[in-house]
Amino acid sequence: QEESSTMTRQITLDLLRKRSEHNEGLVSSLEELALHQEDLQCIGPILGRTCGKTLRILLLQNNVIERMDPSHLKLFRSLEYVNLALNNISKIQMPRGGLEWLRKLDLTLNFIGLDSLEESIDNLAPCRSLEELFLLGNPCMGIEGKGDKKAGWTGCRAYIIARLPTLKSLDGTEIKRSERLIAVRQLPALTSELHSLAEECRRKDLEKRDDTSRAS
Repeated sequence: QEESSTMTRQITLDLLRKRSEHNEGLVSSLEELALHQEDLQCIGPILGRTCGKTLRILLLQNNVIERMDPSHLKLFRSLEYVNLALNNISKIQMPRGGLEWLRKLDLTLNFIGLDSLEESIDNLAPCRSLEELFLLGNPCMGIEGKGDKKAGWTGCRAYIIARLPTLKSLDGTEIKRSERLIAVRQLPALTSELHSLAEECRRKDLEKRDDTSRAS
């Protein structure tokens, strides 16, 4: 099992032991873990099985993780802060019932687009302790780079605020009570607009795939 985990670039027991030196190598009682730039493709089941009861802070920025696998996340009982910035995630996924203690989720610079936004927020909604969310640099919010700017959906912030009532800040900006009240009033119109934009995104993706297949 250890061998196959290494092949698929998941978190392994060896990697955990190396990163738990500050905890005298005691993996089962880890409360914080940082695994930056490890070329990880997914979290895998080993981390949750070994320290899922105690781990509060999980820092996984700058890897190549493509999926937040609910079957792996459901093993965590105490997670309060997860940083998945600078990965390849295109949709937020959570175990059924969410993560009970999750207060902060950082998904800066991933690939969450308008075609997966509604489902992503549906999946986050059961996380009743969530107070801080970062989505800056995702296609849904807009992307800025050197001499290149891709506009996101102007209604994205309001839509998220209206859907997630426990949020206190989005992308580092505090959510005021007045902003939330306006967002909640706008939600039906925002939802309708999102459905149209998501359908357009899917159509463009389909056309792009057709063009690519014809070219090959």
